[in-house]
Amino acid sequence: MTFDSQAYAEQLEAKVTRLRELLAPFDAPEPTVFDSPLQNFRLRAEFRLWREGGERHYAMFSQDDKRTPILIEEFPIASLRINQLMPQLKAAWQASSALSHKLFQVEFLTTLAGDAMITLCYHRPLDEHWHAAATQLSADLGVSIIGRSKGKREVLGQDYVVEKLEVGGRTFSYRQPEGAFTQPNGTVNQKMLNWAYEALGDRSDDLLELYCGNGNFTLPLATRVRKVLATEISKTSVNAALSNLSENAVDNVTLVRLSAEELTEALNEVRPFRRLHGIDLKSYEFGSVFVDPPRAGMDPDTCELTRRFDNILYISCNPDTLAANIAQLHDTHRITKCAMFDQFPWTHHMESGVLLTRR
Repeated sequence: MTFDSQAYAEQLEAKVTRLRELLAPFDAPEPTVFDSPLQNFRLRAEFRLWREGGERHYAMFSQDDKRTPILIEEFPIASLRINQLMPQLKAAWQASSALSHKLFQVEFLTTLAGDAMITLCYHRPLDEHWHAAATQLSADLGVSIIGRSKGKREVLGQDYVVEKLEVGGRTFSYRQPEGAFTQPNGTVNQKMLNWAYEALGDRSDDLLELYCGNGNFTLPLATRVRKVLATEISKTSVNAALSNLSENAVDNVTLVRLSAEELTEALNEVRPFRRLHGIDLKSYEFGSVFVDPPRAGMDPDTCELTRRFDNILYISCNPDTLAANIAQLHDTHRITKCAMFDQFPWTHHMESGVLLTRR
């Protein structure tokens, strides 16, 4: 890739045009566009290893051909930290059979704040020789190392990295665990958080948040409302979110481990949930709901649930399912703010956001 700025501008405009077309039936305002750095924007990367010429190389595969490896020496879309670590790690496994033996996959996770973690995946048990070599590697590279083999995970250092993002003039600290979802483009994520923070505005009522993950949006949005009820189904993400709330002294959030579908049933009094014991749902004065669903979007029942709120703040990683959900809500809500976030430059993927307000 040449990473030509003109080519990027043309691709970005094509994405904006697509979003405009999808939201045109709903009289959406012109989207605010948040672009990405052309290179070194991706904070995580995963590589298979491929043996050729007696050596193991970083490799990826195209979507159309899963058998022919693309050998990689550098990865310009990844962060500078990942590109710095790649040759250092390769030199280490080439010099150590304890590190290289049956090593088949490598994962990097970095942050804008400079933290880094490497996960090494093996088709063999991890022994004391691996532990000694990996401990030295962790010290040499200044990173945490996670070793994974069937049924075992060994942590040298921490099993998370720490990100720091500035939103609304305040710096928030985020614990991002190994293996859990994090936004890949930190620069655009920070722009997205600030847009959502401004779109919600200062409010005197309460916020319901569905699909809260590690609290990426929860932390800044909680400073805009009286209190928050947030839900997430992943145990790893729930634990990270609880740590992040504590670390940032955000004390007006109640987090429950329920899916969006389960919370819909609870709010509709379909059935009780043990995990809601001690939480008085009727004590909340919800004025807004924030959703950041998976690519499939909201299921019809959850989408119908959001209709009862005056404001629906919706972040989407799939504009097609976003449009489908808006179509269900369009008779009671209208789009008052719209944005496109280029989380995934050089691909057709895009992140978008809308604020829907009651008619």
